[in-house]
Amino acid sequence: MQVNSEQIPTEDVTNPTPSYGAAPSRRASAVIEPSAGDMERAAALLRMKRLALALLIAMAVIFTVAFAFQKQYPWLEYVRAAAEGGMVGALADWFAVTALFKYPMGLKIPHTAIIPRRKDQIGQSLSDFVESNFLSQEVVQDKLSSIDIARKAGRWLAAPGGAERVAKEGGAVIRGAFTVLNDDDVQAVIEGMVRKHLLTPPWGPPVGRMAERIFADGHHHTLVDLLVDRAADWVDANHATVNRLVSDRSPLWVPTFVDGLVGDRVYVELSKFVRAVQADQNHQVRQSIDAYLADLAQDLQHDPAMIERAESIKAQILGDPEVRELASRTWGTVKTALLNAVDDPDSELSRRFKSAVRDFGTRLVNDDELAGKINTWIGDAAGYLVNTYRSDIAGVISDTVARWDAEETSQKIELQVGKDLQYIRINGTVVGALAGLAIFTVAHLLFG
Repeated sequence: MQVNSEQIPTEDVTNPTPSYGAAPSRRASAVIEPSAGDMERAAALLRMKRLALALLIAMAVIFTVAFAFQKQYPWLEYVRAAAEGGMVGALADWFAVTALFKYPMGLKIPHTAIIPRRKDQIGQSLSDFVESNFLSQEVVQDKLSSIDIARKAGRWLAAPGGAERVAKEGGAVIRGAFTVLNDDDVQAVIEGMVRKHLLTPPWGPPVGRMAERIFADGHHHTLVDLLVDRAADWVDANHATVNRLVSDRSPLWVPTFVDGLVGDRVYVELSKFVRAVQADQNHQVRQSIDAYLADLAQDLQHDPAMIERAESIKAQILGDPEVRELASRTWGTVKTALLNAVDDPDSELSRRFKSAVRDFGTRLVNDDELAGKINTWIGDAAGYLVNTYRSDIAGVISDTVARWDAEETSQKIELQVGKDLQYIRINGTVVGALAGLAIFTVAHLLFG
């Protein structure tokens, strides 16, 4: 029996790494960039390929020598049989391993180049497997419940440095947001909100309804009491002023002492009047004020003339320049205050925020009910996301594999598992040799 050296497979030992960046397939494909780990795996794969090929060549050499000298040395028949079986096993397993990733020796034999040809189906099967076995509500919730996220987060927040880290990252988020936001755009939004919620709706009816509730509940009586008290204080402190007012308004022919008597009388009556209003909660003046305010509340809601007057007052208070200035001042004040607060770790806002974070972390650790609620919320949220988007999440696998180039995908997978597959070739060589030796020995014993 002769061996044709062309039948012995050879490995590409000059280029251990896959040919990344090769010509893509007809449809758009994603190029898989090699990593440092890929380079190491490629070198290991090359070593194993060389070892498997060396065993095959060794078997071929042994077979050739044994076949040539077996007539002179009959015991070499056993060696020849073992080498022959080893070659058969090596070639068969080489074919099986190679057929996974490409056409053996370029021959398009059916059911070969399995991974390149069925790349998309493999990706879809992997996606379905992950979706069915990993992306289920029960699996996710069981895993989260075993982790006890709430208490782990609580211990981290309560530990030294935890609250400071949250404050630091929160400050970075705020600074980043202010960097991205355009001041003019924010001011325009604030101005639009002011116009929409303050200027566009008429003021009269809502102010009237609010005033009606306030007056009906008697909350305005405190303000009336304050005004009456201030009036009484003014009267007590301005006896001379009352006398002067009476004197200034009396005819010139009235004697001065008469002006004094009249002024004193007016002051006494005015003082009595104010004291009476101050002491009597049901005084006629108070009732008149209540009636006037009640009528005002009704007019603000239903009287077109009063509503128009309210709109005129609103326009005077919040004209266009005033609105723009209000928006500018509001945004500028908020922005400056927040930036100063987050930049200063000792600011009142920072200290209160860090204290609140630490307190919340301590509560998560010590409060079983709160920790249970947080864990339940997290589990429910994760379960909802998994149930709702499980197909989309798993679809990332099939979509990504579908975008890969078929040849590059095959090379990538070979890098991951090819080293172990070369052991199949080595084992096939050894097992084939032992099987060949055993078969020849049994046949020789039985048939001579």
